[in-house]
Amino acid sequence: MTPSKVRRLAPNDVELMRSMLHMLGVAFDDVPTYSDHQPDSDYLAQLLANPGFVAVAALDRNKPVGGLAAYVLPKFEQARKEIYIYDLAVAETHRRCGIATALINELKRIASEIGAYVIYVQADYGDDPAVALYTKMGVREDVMHFDIEPEPPPG
Repeated sequence: MTPSKVRRLAPNDVELMRSMLHMLGVAFDDVPTYSDHQPDSDYLAQLLANPGFVAVAALDRNKPVGGLAAYVLPKFEQARKEIYIYDLAVAETHRRCGIATALINELKRIASEIGAYVIYVQADYGDDPAVALYTKMGVREDVMHFDIEPEPPPG
């Protein structure tokens, strides 16, 4: 079942963004993170207006069945940009239908439009479907990832 439309969300798509966030939470089995404390509508509209953020939704009858969130990173060593895919998920009922590929292809189109030279993403060991998708779409690099905690606030 292919989606009827894959498109970038705009500032007037706040309710669609909320639905996409909930769909991501269900797909990742982490609804509290994606649904329980969503930002207010002004925040989401500003985020969707920010050229440094990209949200792409796959829609079936105007309901998100796939979603991608990415960040555009301006580089310092050269006047160029790269895009980092932060989250990508497809509703369980719509998996294995090419939706994730369609989401990435739309992001590739956006990347070309804004002059980004590369899109990158990380996948976790054991997430075989993600590894297979990203292997099909790009070149694998094995790197290490580290989480560094910020300093606690003063006081």
